[in-house]
Amino acid sequence: MTALPAPAATAVPAPAPTGRVAPLSPTLLRLELLRLLRDPVTWIFSVGLPGFLYVMLGTSTEYADVSAGHGNLAMFVMIAMAAYGAVTATVGVGGRAALERTQGWGRQLGLTPLADLTWVGTKAATGVVLASLPALLVYGLGLALGAEGTVGAWLGSLAVVLVGASLFSLLGLAIGLGFGTDQAVAATGGVVVVLGFLGNVFYPLSGVLLDIARFSPMYGYVGLARYPLTDGWTSMGAGPAFHDSLGLLIANVSVWTVLFGLVALLLVRRARSRQ
Repeated sequence: MTALPAPAATAVPAPAPTGRVAPLSPTLLRLELLRLLRDPVTWIFSVGLPGFLYVMLGTSTEYADVSAGHGNLAMFVMIAMAAYGAVTATVGVGGRAALERTQGWGRQLGLTPLADLTWVGTKAATGVVLASLPALLVYGLGLALGAEGTVGAWLGSLAVVLVGASLFSLLGLAIGLGFGTDQAVAATGGVVVVLGFLGNVFYPLSGVLLDIARFSPMYGYVGLARYPLTDGWTSMGAGPAFHDSLGLLIANVSVWTVLFGLVALLLVRRARSRQ
C-alpha cells in the first residue's frame, strides 16, 4: 500500500508588530455607539434631562439677561448644564463598560489582541461622542431661548465641554471596575450630582467650601468651559466676585485626567488577570 503524502502545513501568520499601541479601535467605537444609541434610557436621561434642566434654571429666571463676561447669565447657566449633561453621559458609558469587562464580554475581549490601553481609549472616545448629544441639545436651546455671547465664547466653551468630558468616562470606568456591581454604577449618578455642586454647576460656592471645591474634578472642567465667556470670573450675585486663573483650571483637569486614567488602566489589567 502506497502511503498518501502528508498535507503541507499551513502557517497562520501572526499579526505584525506595529511597535506601538493604537489609542482606540474604530470598529469597536462604531459598535459601541450603535448599541448605546438604541437604548431609550440614553435618550431620556442622558440627553433629554440636561435640556430640561437648562430650560428650568437658565431661562425661567428674571436674571437671565444680566450681563456675564462676554455674554449673559443665560449662557453662563447653559454652559454649566451642557457640561453636566456631558458628564452624566460619559460616566454612564464608563460604568457600563466596566460591568461588561468584569462579566462575559470581558472574557471574550481577553482572548483578543486588543490592548488594554486601546480598550480604555475607545471607551473614552465613546463617552465623548455620546456627550455631544446633550451638549448640542442644550446649546441649541440656549441659542433659541436667549443665551447670548461672542462667537469665541460659544465655540470655545463647546469645545471644552466635549473634549473635557472624556475625563469623566474614565471616572465611571474606574468606579465600575473597582466595585463591579450594578449598584455601584447606579450610585455614580449621585456622585455626579455631588461633583456638580462642587463644580459650581448649580450655585456659586463661597468661603471654605469654595477652597475645597477648587480641588474637585468637575470644578476645573466647568471653570475651563466657562473661561471663554467669563475669563475666569464668577459672580456671587450680591456678594463679591472671585477669579480662577487659566493655569489653575488646566492643572486641575490635567491632574484628574492622569489620575483617573491610571486607576482605570490598572483596574482593567487586574480584571484581565482574573479572567
